[in-house]
Amino acid sequence: MTNSTEAQKPQNTKKNKEKGVTLDTFYGAKIQNTEQIEEDIQENSPKSSKGNRNSPQTHEEFESEMTKKMEALWEEKWEIMQKKFMHLQNQFDQTVKENQALKQELIKQSQNTKKLEENIKYLTDKVIDLENRGRRENLRIIGLPEKPEINTKLDMVIQDIIKENCPEILEQGGNTATDRAHRTPSTLNPQKTTPRNVIAKFQSYQTKEKILQEARKRQFRYKGMPIRVTQDLASSTLNDRKAWNMIFRKARELGLQPRISYPAKLTIYFQGKVWAFNKIEDFQLFAKKRPDLCGKFDTENQRARNT
Repeated sequence: MTNSTEAQKPQNTKKNKEKGVTLDTFYGAKIQNTEQIEEDIQENSPKSSKGNRNSPQTHEEFESEMTKKMEALWEEKWEIMQKKFMHLQNQFDQTVKENQALKQELIKQSQNTKKLEENIKYLTDKVIDLENRGRRENLRIIGLPEKPEINTKLDMVIQDIIKENCPEILEQGGNTATDRAHRTPSTLNPQKTTPRNVIAKFQSYQTKEKILQEARKRQFRYKGMPIRVTQDLASSTLNDRKAWNMIFRKARELGLQPRISYPAKLTIYFQGKVWAFNKIEDFQLFAKKRPDLCGKFDTENQRARNT
């Protein structure tokens, strides 16, 4: 039996109980706690033994091997972080592109919406104009009493109104016949005390215009009762004309000779000139710049005083 002593090899035992904690690195990459790494280095480092000159691994070799392992680990984690970063960068770039595309689409849709609104306004104005032209032979009679003997004989009542207020049209042989006449609205509202308007469609446009011109000159009456005769227009046009009422009355008080022309345009006579306005805002701006008119057409104050 030979008494050769074998060199004791370093024991590479790992403790079952793990020391230290893991650190979450950028984008989730994990490495061991440095304390754990140092502990592993100490456990796996070669143990020096007396008289052992044939150590299988020197301390320097072991450190070099561990350094390489650490570098490889960091390179692996760095590649993972780079891949995740590139993935997030690509997602961000894609989101930016999508946002730009949505922005362009929003601008395009906004432009299309504006065009549609312009087309709708154009078509609406066209329909209103056609409706008004379809009423060009009509007159609207306001204030005619609600009585059965009147409602059942509106055609005859209209002829009586012409005889009473402008007999010269009959004397000139004008065609005063009407195609039809009716109350509007068709159903009587018992809660309203004012009579419904009467719409009369004349066979002759010229006769209708003559009656309208006479009605603008003086107060019309039916059997002594005052009535008004005006041009029959679409409801939207009538509302646009009603919007001028306060300004119209004030302009008449100031002697500006106001008139409402088709479809809803205000004209006044001021400082030797005729001025025309399509919008109330245009007239108010005009009045503010004239000392003689400034402050006299404040519709908001007038509404407040009326209420």
